[in-house]
Amino acid sequence: MPRTRQGSRRGSSSSSSRRSRTSRAELTFSVSLVEHHLRESGHARRLSETVPILLTAILEFLTRRLLELAGNEAQRRGAQRLITPELLDVTVYNNTQLSQLFQFATISQVAPGGGPHRGRRRRR
Repeated sequence: MPRTRQGSRRGSSSSSSRRSRTSRAELTFSVSLVEHHLRESGHARRLSETVPILLTAILEFLTRRLLELAGNEAQRRGAQRLITPELLDVTVYNNTQLSQLFQFATISQVAPGGGPHRGRRRRR
């Protein structure tokens, strides 16, 4: 007796099979885009299919945390309402864990505080 599509996973009418990996993982960043970049870089053939989902979740978490801390810094400064690259740089500079994570990245061309780095870093 030939197999019908009713019992197969592909023919299933459940909404979960039609939802994207991004929506199933309840993420905002695109899992497909992260996977595309992994494939372009040549890493995709060595990674399991769950790696793009995990990496997307990590990127989204780090972005949310960085923007939350930068928003707090903007509120502390009072008049400033926008999160600027300089404010992100100050936020990373003042946070030990983010500073270590981004130690080789340049966020803005302006040093925190508007001048050259002098003295010890303020750690939290």
